[in-house]
Amino acid sequence: MGLEANKVVSISYTLKDENGELLDQATHEQPFAFISGQNQILPKLEEKISEMVIGSEQKVVLSPEQGYGEYRDDAVKNVKKTDFPDNVDLQEGQRFMADMGEGQHRPFFIKEISGENVTIDFNHPLAGATLEFDIKLVDVRDATDEELMHGHVHGPGGHQH
Repeated sequence: MGLEANKVVSISYTLKDENGELLDQATHEQPFAFISGQNQILPKLEEKISEMVIGSEQKVVLSPEQGYGEYRDDAVKNVKKTDFPDNVDLQEGQRFMADMGEGQHRPFFIKEISGENVTIDFNHPLAGATLEFDIKLVDVRDATDEELMHGHVHGPGGHQH
């Protein structure tokens, strides 16, 4: 069937890893909403949702390649505490954005702190994981001009202004 671009798609879901550990969820009462065709969710997941009809449920299993990629050891770097602003209380798990120059930014998180050394990780936290989604398609509607201009959903399941 295929889902047209610029639709607001609302889903409820549970996301588990390959060990069955719950990683994330959105309920039918508070669904997750995104604009189709805007690369707001994983492409393979959007493809599977596009095959569904409102009210249907589907289990979708994504390999690391279809999800957030394989875990890369070369994306882990060691830096010094002095590389961070003085007023920041560094904690393991804390997330930051690195300025890569030329307007490019890359997210990373603090993996470990040992004395004055900080191990930072540019991998997505779910890199290397097989992702198991149990999805229910709650609703599909046309995105408003304002939502398209802002690049996100307004209202339930989306951003409120």
